[in-house]
Amino acid sequence: MDTDNTPEPITRRAQDDAFLDEAEVRVLGALAEKEAATPDNYPMSLNALVNACNQLTSRDPVMTLTEADVLEAIERLSGKKLANAIHQAGARVAKYEHRMRIKWMLDQPKVAVLSILMLRGFQTAGEIRSRAGRLHEFATVAEVEKCLDYLIDKYPPLVARLSRTPGTKEPRYAHLLSCDEASLDQAEAGQPSTASGTSRGDRVGQLETEVAQLKQQVADLSAQFAEFKKQFE
Repeated sequence: MDTDNTPEPITRRAQDDAFLDEAEVRVLGALAEKEAATPDNYPMSLNALVNACNQLTSRDPVMTLTEADVLEAIERLSGKKLANAIHQAGARVAKYEHRMRIKWMLDQPKVAVLSILMLRGFQTAGEIRSRAGRLHEFATVAEVEKCLDYLIDKYPPLVARLSRTPGTKEPRYAHLLSCDEASLDQAEAGQPSTASGTSRGDRVGQLETEVAQLKQQVADLSAQFAEFKKQFE
């Protein structure tokens, strides 16, 4: 009986541990976000990381992960060399950090772009620029697009440019950490068009972003105060 001994191409799907589940994506994205947004509280305690994962702002979808969920996700991410537990001298609890820079050889602008896609779902380059300010300040949309092109061209790719749906003016992008490009295109086709009122939508989106950033700053300050209090308990 003839057999085909041609080796299969190495793709992310062919690797057992390649794709991340929703909890892993959220934990990894939250770690990357807080590293840039609140560096004084990074690496993160478990309590702070759970709160970051379950934020009501700047998250799509909103999730309700438990401490056990987050610890299990961290363990899986550690096995994939994407996260690490830090045991600091004199500290009573472990803290956690991401390792995306080392694993995928990314600088901060690219980490910022990827993190926004992980935390907020499908985005245009303009939306990424308006929402990434606390992670990295992009001067132009073209700078975002340059990062996106880099992430698309990596092997295996980390980001996909989605097929433009009827009536839309700009393509949207999505990370490829959880599924392949074909699955993303199917999901994109099922989402409503956002073509009408682009200028007004951009203004509303900017206001929503500013409000979300203010809310997050308050939440971050609360988390910092809670961490400070623990030192005296």
